[in-house]
Amino acid sequence: MSVAVPLNGGDTSIAEARHLAVDFLTRARADESVVVSDRAMDITQLVVSELVTNACKYAPGPMRMELRIDEDTVAVTVRDSATARPVVRSEDPLRIGGHGLEIVMAVAQAFAVHPEPAGKRVTAHIALTG
Repeated sequence: MSVAVPLNGGDTSIAEARHLAVDFLTRARADESVVVSDRAMDITQLVVSELVTNACKYAPGPMRMELRIDEDTVAVTVRDSATARPVVRSEDPLRIGGHGLEIVMAVAQAFAVHPEPAGKRVTAHIALTG
C-alpha cells in the first residue's frame, strides 16, 4: 500500500502533509487490516512534519511526499529540489529550534538521504507497532 502526493512548498504544505499521513494510516488500518499503533500514528505525523518543514525551508519549489507500508514500518519519503544533504547539528541544549533532524533520527528505525538528478530523496522508516 502506498500513496504519493505533490506539495506546493507553501505555508499549508506541512499541515496538509500531516493530514495526508493520518488519512493514509487510517485507511491502512481499515482497508488493509494493517496494525498501526497510536504511537506510530503520532510519530509518523511528527516525522512528516519535520521532513516537510525542512523541505519547505531549504528547497525552493514544489516537493513530493510518498508514504508506503513496508512490512512492519511506514516509509515516509520527501523529495525536494535542494541538492544539499541535511546535516544534524551538534548537540546544544540551549539552541532554540534546529532539532528536527535529531528528532527524526531518534524516532525512526532507519533514515537515509539519496541524491537525485534534480534534488534529493529523504526517507525515514517508522515502526507500525511497539
